[in-house]
Amino acid sequence: MAELRSLVIVLGDQLDLDASGFDGFDATQDAAWMAEVAEESVHVWSSKPRTALFLAAMRHFAVVLEASGRPLHYTRLDAPGNRGSLAAQLRGDIARLKPQRLVMTAPGDWRVLQDIKDVAQASALPLDIREDRHFFCTVREFLAHAKARKSLRMEYFYREQRKRHQILMEGAQADEPVGGQWNFDADNREAFDAAGPGDVPPRVAFEPDAITRDVIALVNSRFADHPGLLDGFAWPVTRDQALQSLHAFIEKRLPLFGRYQDAMWPGDPWLYHSHLSAALNLKLLNAREVVAAAQAAYRAGRAPLPSVEGFIRQILGWREYVRGIYWTQMPAYARRNALDAHEDLPPWYWTAGTDMACLRDALTQTLTHGYANHIQRLMVTGLYALMLGVEPRQVHEWYLAVYVDAVEWVELPNTIGMSQYADGGVMGSKPYIATGKYIQRMSPHCKGCRYDPAQRSGDSACPFTTLYWDFLMRHEASLAKNPRMALQVKNVARLSDVQKQEVLERAAAIRQGKVGAASPR
Repeated sequence: MAELRSLVIVLGDQLDLDASGFDGFDATQDAAWMAEVAEESVHVWSSKPRTALFLAAMRHFAVVLEASGRPLHYTRLDAPGNRGSLAAQLRGDIARLKPQRLVMTAPGDWRVLQDIKDVAQASALPLDIREDRHFFCTVREFLAHAKARKSLRMEYFYREQRKRHQILMEGAQADEPVGGQWNFDADNREAFDAAGPGDVPPRVAFEPDAITRDVIALVNSRFADHPGLLDGFAWPVTRDQALQSLHAFIEKRLPLFGRYQDAMWPGDPWLYHSHLSAALNLKLLNAREVVAAAQAAYRAGRAPLPSVEGFIRQILGWREYVRGIYWTQMPAYARRNALDAHEDLPPWYWTAGTDMACLRDALTQTLTHGYANHIQRLMVTGLYALMLGVEPRQVHEWYLAVYVDAVEWVELPNTIGMSQYADGGVMGSKPYIATGKYIQRMSPHCKGCRYDPAQRSGDSACPFTTLYWDFLMRHEASLAKNPRMALQVKNVARLSDVQKQEVLERAAAIRQGKVGAASPR
């Protein structure tokens, strides 16, 4: 066998032939390396849809790699002698293949980066880590942005990105936002009327081929006790399928995406959302082509500005911003717990066994599809955990486990910072809390629920509403110092001592599992 110059490590979320790790690749002296290992499904209790998506996409990419003429060393999950972890498998393959160096595109997980660095050091091999070109902003550029400010806020970062990359810009100097404003949030908060979402375009679904069917069988066997279902698995697992999904969203869903991006409807998980985050995070799509497609739709008059701006802000703004937060704040960021929350995550988060209609719907679709839209994550599952006082690490591990698009660089800041306010305001300016009235306004869930969002105490009181007041009372002193929370905190003074005690007793019953869990049948 010819001497191996470079072993190019390809992780499960780096499925792109043009990734920087392949720069300078020479098929006569370099080889790619990929491995399916159980550790990636058990370090958190990964759902079946999440594991199946990663494995199916990896196996399809292996076919593409080999067809491109690039030598590949690929270890399957069920291969004899599989060592169980990326680090152990890489060590064993280095000993066998004897490469002169390791090359990789920068990973999206701090844990994985440290493991690979440790393997390289122990093997006395140079490790060439290259910039991930799938992002508009490098970590160094984000760090420079952060150092120039007393506090971080996504809106200002987003405006910089718009100017720098000339996205939705106009004016003589191309320095003014199209439409005269940067943010169209006020236009993007409508709920569906009583008739519902109407004739929503069907989700783009892909029938599993032989490769994916093998993966589904393997996951159902190997991870039989893991949460989630694979009966309706239909996610894009190839570059071609991802492009089909992008095209369908731009043409059919984007025009109404903005208007209804915060709306929810029972039994309909897909609505007008893009369903592209998993393909983006696996690198089957490039963020630049997605943003370009949305901007082109606006320029051609095929989608209104509020929808296009709202969608682009999620990618150019939030997605880039949370990555910057992650890589400039880790590893300490994962341990943040500014609100000193220590409750356990309710066990029914893994089963959807709750009698709260909104949570039951969000959890059921999460376990069935590995998917929930951003408002379900922030203002249903995340909101409840925040106000209940769940330990942030447990909430983070649940989100990382159950969603098909969950890669730690994007999931952890969204959970620790945005959802749970566990970073004390690094990422967001206030905790996002609300009573059950918010859910009533954005969905019809409350109509079919046994709880009343207008009540904060008593047997029919909505747990969201009870926990809202309980949260304000528990954190009254610290929240009063936050200008954006001052009015909400002042409302606590309107409650009598008796009313406060009733809230505290109801909240205690909720934490003890006496309220919220579905009654056994």
